[in-house]
This record gives sequence, C-alpha cells and structure tokens, in this order.
Amino acid sequence: MNPIHIVTDKKNIADVVLLPGDPLRAKYIAEKYLKDVTLVNDVRNMLGYTGTYKGKRVTVIGSGMGIPSVGIYAYELYTFYNVKEIIRIGSSGAYTSEVKVRDIVLGKDAFSHSNFAYAIKRTDQKLIEASKKLNEKILNASRLLNIPVHYGTIYTSEVFDLYHDIEHLRNSIPSDVKPLASEMEAFGLFHIADLLGKEAACLASVSDSKFEENSDLTSEERQNTLDQMIYLALESII
Repeated sequence: MNPIHIVTDKKNIADVVLLPGDPLRAKYIAEKYLKDVTLVNDVRNMLGYTGTYKGKRVTVIGSGMGIPSVGIYAYELYTFYNVKEIIRIGSSGAYTSEVKVRDIVLGKDAFSHSNFAYAIKRTDQKLIEASKKLNEKILNASRLLNIPVHYGTIYTSEVFDLYHDIEHLRNSIPSDVKPLASEMEAFGLFHIADLLGKEAACLASVSDSKFEENSDLTSEERQNTLDQMIYLALESII
C-alpha cells in the first residue's frame, strides 16, 4: 500500500515533525524559522516542508482539523515515512479559569468522548497519555527558555466549542479528569502514536476563554502567542 495524502520520496520527510492544523501555518513556520527549505507535499493543498532548525532536520506539515484528519496524516507519517516524533502545535480554548488567553498548555494526556479509540483499537479508552519522553524534552526547553507552560489534561472535542453548547459532555467527564484546555486533535494523534509505538506530544496556545471578558486577540496578538509556542517546540527538538 502507498500513502494517499502525503506523496513524496521517503528521504524527504525528517524523523521529527511539527504538525499544525493549518497548512498555511506550516508554510509560515518553514519560511520564518527553517533554513534550506523544500516543499515536500502539496497533495490536497496540505502543504508540507522540510528544512533545518539550528542544524536539526525537521518537517512541518498541516494536519487539517479534527480527529479523523490528524489520524490520517499521523498514520501516514509514522507508517510510510518512519517518523519517530510528532509535536502537534495548535490553538485551544481555556477549560478552566486558571488558564488564561495567551498561555501555553502541554498535554500530559488527552480525554475525549470520541469513539476513535474503539474504531482503530477496539477499546473504550477515553484517556490516552502523550509521550513522557517527548514531553520531558518540551518541559526542559520551557524551563531553559523561561517560557511557562501548563502541564495537564487536554480535552479533545469533536465539535467547535464556540459554536455548540457541549455542557452535557463536560458534565460527564469523570471527576478525577480535570482538563486545562480544549482542542480537536490530540486524542487522535496520541492513539495513533500508541498504536504504532511512536512518540507524540501536543502544545496548544490558548486563543479564547469563556472565563475572561474582552479576551479576543487581534490577529497580531494571536500570531505572537503562536510564535512563542512554535519557538518552544523547535527548541525542544534540537
């Protein structure tokens, strides 16, 4: 079987991948942060680039939005291109008042009501851990760079929370599971990594919060916050 969504020579994909949802953000990261950049994928306009960061070879490619999409791209990267580590870098919403807009969350694990785990592994597992090894690299980098991160559970939703009331789902989360932020991909990524014996982590920049009034960010403020998260991800892999 050949890959369908990422089509390039195996040598064009690095061992380490940064995975934003937006392919244009992948383009932005490649142009701003990487040297000797090559476009390695444009199938379905899901742009992917490989270059070097401080001498470390890295690929950055979009994953699309949601568990099914990230599941496809992660599976192809791990299986067909022998990628060892994937760090998802994306935006999120605050799930608690302790987490503020502009903060960065690192997922210790991810909880979801999704049936994705049952579909691919025939398990009802709703809480899945990220890679301890990869998370430790990110935490070490955050300490060295003095970039604070919240470390804990991420809630992976199957709908965009700003458009839909999911209070009935929030109320059914076990009391010992206390999410810090919500997004739409980590649960799928972590399960694919676990299925294939690979490493995966998720960094999420908080872009909105129902606990803060007038907390909407301008496009410039949003980009600056994302830049700090991107910088942290890149520094953690060298």
